[in-house]
Amino acid sequence: MSRIVVIGAGAMGLAAAHRAVQLGHEVDLIEADSVAGGMAAHFDFGGLSIERFYHFVCKSDEPTFALMRELGIGDKMRWRPTSMGYFMKERIHPWGDPISLLRFPHLSLIAKIRTGLQMFLTTKTSNFASIERKTARQWLEGGSGKEVYNTLWKRLMDLKFYELADGISASWIATRVRRIGNSRRSIFQEELGYIEGGSQTLVDALVSAYTAKGGRLHLSTPAEKVETENGKVTGVTAGGRFFPADAVISTIPTPLISTLVPDLPSDSKAKYDEIRNIGVVCLLFKLKKSVSRNFWVNIVDESIDIPGLIEFSNLRPVGDTIVYVPYYMPVTQPKWKWSDQQFIDEAFGYIRKVNPDIAQTDLVDAKVGRLKYAQPVCEPNFMAKLPPIQTPIGGLQIADTCYYYPEDRGIAESVRYGRDMAEAASR
Repeated sequence: MSRIVVIGAGAMGLAAAHRAVQLGHEVDLIEADSVAGGMAAHFDFGGLSIERFYHFVCKSDEPTFALMRELGIGDKMRWRPTSMGYFMKERIHPWGDPISLLRFPHLSLIAKIRTGLQMFLTTKTSNFASIERKTARQWLEGGSGKEVYNTLWKRLMDLKFYELADGISASWIATRVRRIGNSRRSIFQEELGYIEGGSQTLVDALVSAYTAKGGRLHLSTPAEKVETENGKVTGVTAGGRFFPADAVISTIPTPLISTLVPDLPSDSKAKYDEIRNIGVVCLLFKLKKSVSRNFWVNIVDESIDIPGLIEFSNLRPVGDTIVYVPYYMPVTQPKWKWSDQQFIDEAFGYIRKVNPDIAQTDLVDAKVGRLKYAQPVCEPNFMAKLPPIQTPIGGLQIADTCYYYPEDRGIAESVRYGRDMAEAASR
């Protein structure tokens, strides 16, 4: 039996710690926040327990389903028909099926045929190595055409990545298209999933299973330094305490690694420092009225500076209308420094523009969450720039959500990587 310290009690850290205690190790899981779960954690939103940052499940997320079955909560998975729309020219246009594509009024017939064919072929592609050197813009313009990129994609990319928009990996975008495109009941009906009770159901089950097997969870305990001696880890200093360890698994954002592990070789530190991230200011609204029938509305309107709305209550019934409004951006953007109220006022104004029937009095509550390191910036050949998970320091593994590439951030990938790292620590 080894002593293992896991840094970060998000989904990946929880999965790693849980697997490590299953394998018979003595495990300490340390977390800076006062709650476990990371981006999957809930908060009390006026009496409603809900995710701080929105989550949904696709039919390809098998690691999530396997873990839920293992934890005895497999029966908590729920599926619901969902839909997507595009807000453009002062109305929401249906999107996501062949009929909606053919009826969409803002593309030529040849553009519709080209994008329909590219998206369909993408859902059938198992490997995107052939486009790994391309940017998303190059891939989309080459397949669907410039008309499609300029009409459907450019505004969305610009409002998420700003000055970085033209350097995003084609493989990353294609993998997202494939994941959503294959989560369907039929060619005409998208179907997404949620966990009954929300992501907190899975978080609570993982914490319970982990602690029941003797695992120790230390909340409000920020990691300060990974300690080493003679090229091997000896433990972690966190919250003013020393946690001895034969192996350490770090799941915190890679931009923090150089400070956390000062004994890494300088070339390794440089690789972590080169990984760019953008932040998110994620707003959550409780409303008296529904905005639309859609789960997701992409917005490509020059007068609206958000890329979309996620009406979460159209996926998971919660008794209220719940809408997420994410502002992704590099933290160098001046808007990042806005107050919470500035974001709330602007975003609610945009909601009312999308649905003019919503009045000021329909706003019940609003909450603002912020993450500085929310989304890795994945450029072409991104995998090649990632340092190995096993570091030059013996017993130290490091990974965060950027290692999911070309997959996007999600609980399924968190589970897969967490378990793999726990098993590697056992070898």
